[in-house]
Amino acid sequence: MSLGREIDPWGTGPGDLIDAALTAIETALYDLLATDPAYWRTGQKKDLLERLEKLQAQQAALKLRVLATAGDVAEETGAKDASGWMRTELLVDQAVARSQIKLAAGVAKYELVAAGLADGVVSQDKARVITHALDAIENDPVASGEDLILAEKLLVDYATRLTANELKIVGRRILAEIDPERFEAAEAEALQREEEHAQRRTFFQSRDNGDGTIDIHARVSRAVGMRLRTLLDSLAQPRKLSAENRGRKAPYDRLLGQAFARVVETYDVDQLPRHGGHGTTVFITMSVKDLRKDLGTAALGFDGEKITAAEARRMACNADLVPVVLGTDSEILDLGRTARLAYPIQHRALRLRDKCCQAEDCDAPAAWTEAHHLKPWSEGGRTDLANMVLLCPSDHRRIHDPNYGYERLPGGRIRFTRRT
Repeated sequence: MSLGREIDPWGTGPGDLIDAALTAIETALYDLLATDPAYWRTGQKKDLLERLEKLQAQQAALKLRVLATAGDVAEETGAKDASGWMRTELLVDQAVARSQIKLAAGVAKYELVAAGLADGVVSQDKARVITHALDAIENDPVASGEDLILAEKLLVDYATRLTANELKIVGRRILAEIDPERFEAAEAEALQREEEHAQRRTFFQSRDNGDGTIDIHARVSRAVGMRLRTLLDSLAQPRKLSAENRGRKAPYDRLLGQAFARVVETYDVDQLPRHGGHGTTVFITMSVKDLRKDLGTAALGFDGEKITAAEARRMACNADLVPVVLGTDSEILDLGRTARLAYPIQHRALRLRDKCCQAEDCDAPAAWTEAHHLKPWSEGGRTDLANMVLLCPSDHRRIHDPNYGYERLPGGRIRFTRRT
C-alpha cells in the first residue's frame, strides 16, 4: 500500500485521506507533548494512559496491515524484502523488522486477532502470543479446523482480561480447555517436552568483577525459578517492611540479592555430595596475627581468593567452614574446632531467649538470625549461651566491621556506634 497521492480504481484519492489523517494525528500529539503532565489532574493522567494503551494497539493494527502488503515497497526500492527497507530507511534493526513482518503475516491469517487489534482490545504483544499459539495448533496433527477457530475466539477473549505473560501460559494449554479428554495426553506430552527442553538449556555462569563482587547469570526451569523467587521473596519482603517501619528504604533487588546470599550461606552442607568419604568443605586460611586485628586478610578456599579478616570471622561464626590458622612460620596452629559452632539445641535456646535480632535498632525475627560469639572464638571465646547472641545477617556483618564499635546494654541489646 502506497501512502502517495495515486487515484484508486473507484475514482477517489486515498492519498489525500491518508495525509489528512496522519497530519491530524501528528498535530494532536504535538499539542499533548507541549503540555506538562506534572500539572495534570490524576484523573486526566489515568484517562490518557488508558486511551493511549488502546491507541497503541490500533496504531499497531494499522502498521501491521501495511507491512502485510509491503512487498511493493521492497520491489520499488530494490531491497531484498520490506525488512531490508526498514533497516536502511527507518534504521530499525533487521531482526526487529523481520519479527514485525512475521507478526503482520500472522495477524493477517486470523480475523479475530486482527479485529481485536483494530478495536484496541488486543495489544501487539498479546497478538504475538496468540498468533504463536494458533500457529502451533494449526501444526498439531490432533487438532482440527474447528479447534483452531474456537481457540482463536477463546484467546482473544482471554486477552481482554490477562497480561501477555499470563496469556502465553493459557495459550500452551488452550486445547486441553477446548476438549480435555482428547487433548489431556497431548498437553502432558507437550509439558514433558518443555521440561526436557528446560533441562537442556539450564546453565550457571559466574564472573569475578575484581571489586569484591561476582556477577551470576543462570537459566533454570520455570518451576525452579518460581520456587527460588518465592523463597527469596519470603526472606526479602519482611525485611522490606521492617526497614520501612523504621523509616528506611532499600532497593528491593538489593534485598533479593541479600536473601540469595542468605540461602547460600545457610545451606545444609550435610546435603552435599561426599568426596573421598568427607563432606564438601570450604577452608579459610589466615595468620593468627590477621585473625585478631581489624584490617587483616584471609584466603578463601584453595585458590587463595582474598577476603577481609572481619568477613572471615563473620562467616566462621555460623557457616560450615574450617578456619586454618597459621603461625608466623606458616605452621598450622588450629584446623577448626567442632565446638566453635553452636549446636542446634543451643540455637533453639537462643531463639527462645532473644526472640529477635539483638541489635538495638533491629527487630528481625529469630528465624532470620545467626549466632555470634561476643568474645570471639578466635580469642578463646566459649561456645555457650552466655557468650552468644542472635544477630541478623546485616547486623552480624556490622559487628565484624572494623568501622563500627558496639556495647552490650543491660537488657542484652547491642548498641552500635560509628568509629571516627
